[in-house]
Amino acid sequence: MCTVVIDVPETAGEPVRLLAVRDEERDRPWRGLGPWWPERGGILGVRDDRAGGAWLAVDPVAGRLAVLLNRQDLSTRSDDEVVSRGAIPLDAVGDGIPDRPVTRGFNLVEVDADGAHLVEWDGLVAQRSRIAPGTHMIAHHEVDDPVTPRIGRWLEDFRRAGTGAGEDWWMPWLDVVARATGDPSASVLRRDAHDGHVLESLLVCVASIGAEGVDVRQATPAEPGRWDDGLIEGLRRRVGDPDVAG
Repeated sequence: MCTVVIDVPETAGEPVRLLAVRDEERDRPWRGLGPWWPERGGILGVRDDRAGGAWLAVDPVAGRLAVLLNRQDLSTRSDDEVVSRGAIPLDAVGDGIPDRPVTRGFNLVEVDADGAHLVEWDGLVAQRSRIAPGTHMIAHHEVDDPVTPRIGRWLEDFRRAGTGAGEDWWMPWLDVVARATGDPSASVLRRDAHDGHVLESLLVCVASIGAEGVDVRQATPAEPGRWDDGLIEGLRRRVGDPDVAG
C-alpha cells in the first residue's frame, strides 16, 4: 500500500509539502511524470499503462496536485460494476470527482495553494475533510492511523525532523525514510504480499505546492522496495531535466 507524508503550514501563503511513495507490482507497466493524457489539457502525472489512469496527477497551471492510495472497499459490488480508480486523480485536478465514484475504495489527497483535503471512499460513503495544519501520514485508513505500523512507528520522527530550507527541503524526511528501512515490518519503502500479489515501492515523489506553483520531483530506487543513496540525487533533478525518466 502506498504512503503519503504531508505538511500543511500554520501560516497562510506558505507551501504545502508532500512526500509520496508508490507501491505496485514491479512487472505492471507504468511511466513517470509526464503529459500522458493530451485530452486532459496539460495535466501531468504518473501513468499506469495497464489501466491508462494515474497514481499522481498535477495541473501546473491551476496549481493543483492529487495522489491516490487504495483503501478497503466495503460494498458488495461485483468487479463488473466498478471501473479503475486511475481516473480519480486526473478528475480531481480537473473538474472534480463524483460524489459516489464507480470505483473500489480509495483515499485521495488533494492539494492546492490554499491547503489540503482528504477524500475517503469505502464504496458506501464518501467523506471529504480538510487536513489540519501540521505533519501527517496517510496510508490505507484514516489520517495518522497508529494501527498502520509505519505510521505508528515513524509519524513522530517525521514531525520531529520537519522540513529543511531551500530546494532540498525534503532531506530531513528522506533521512527518516532511510532509517525506516532498518525495520522491514514498519518501513516506508516496502515489499508486501497482499491479496496474492507482491507490492513493492517503485517510485518516490516530493512536491511543494504554493502560491508560486507546483514543484514535483521523482526518483526510482535501484531495487524496488529498498533504500539507496541514488534517490537523493534523483530528487534533486527537476522533472524535464536531462536524465530524468518520464
